Amino acid sequence: MIDYVSRIQARFELRANEGRKLLIPYFTAGDPQPEVAVPMMHAMVEAGADLIELGVPFSDPMAEGPVIQKAMERALEFNVSLHDVIAMVAEFRQKDKETPVILMGYLNPVEIMGYAEFAKQASQAGVDGLLTVDIPPEEAEEYVKEMKAEGIDRIFLIAPTTTEDRIKAISDASGGFLYYVSLKGVTGAGHLDVKAVQDRVSTIRTLTDLPVGVGFGIKDAESAASIGNVADAVVVGSAIVKRIEENLDSVDNAIKSVCELLSEMRKALDA
Repeated sequence: MIDYVSRIQARFELRANEGRKLLIPYFTAGDPQPEVAVPMMHAMVEAGADLIELGVPFSDPMAEGPVIQKAMERALEFNVSLHDVIAMVAEFRQKDKETPVILMGYLNPVEIMGYAEFAKQASQAGVDGLLTVDIPPEEAEEYVKEMKAEGIDRIFLIAPTTTEDRIKAISDASGGFLYYVSLKGVTGAGHLDVKAVQDRVSTIRTLTDLPVGVGFGIKDAESAASIGNVADAVVVGSAIVKRIEENLDSVDNAIKSVCELLSEMRKALDA
């Protein structure tokens, strides 16, 4: 077994030593078309992505706002499954063995496959982590055990309302990094209060040694740079998926538009 935990850790350590922050883009696998996923991933890396968060299409994406909900619907029209997403990562790994990849989604498809079988297939394909929105750490003992056995990092969400005791419990179950949700609500919603995020990230850092990534509400280079000043990583999703939605008639234009946004964010983060 290859230790995939080290790929995420190594990337965070590398950027920390450089004094730089990680840029983590999200898009839904299969949107706008299944064959676009791997070229999109490679293009994102070229544009400055440090780690890719690949969304697993799901019929009831409760944490998502309308932009990503529509992306899920478009992907599901192609019947993109968890097996397909794992295969996309395996194809990506044929050319890129360095960039960490985490799958983001909901527990149901993983439960259907079975924790042990998922972890085995994902590890063999080169998946580094799994972010499941709807499994609380209190119910994740078996899940954590099987993912750990195959070197799959467990990424959990921390909300603005999460208590300190619960942050500790989440940290104990996690690997790779902690994902702080900057807003109350769904993806793509609300106004970003950087001072509030800074205060919460400071508190989280007193409770864990894991790096802290921040997502939800990061829309442009300016907001990415603001969050990059207070977090170890910036996660951007809806703003990317919106650009895909605006270019459904042209795959090339969709990739180009996404990469323009990522390049602007990369420059702002490094400035």
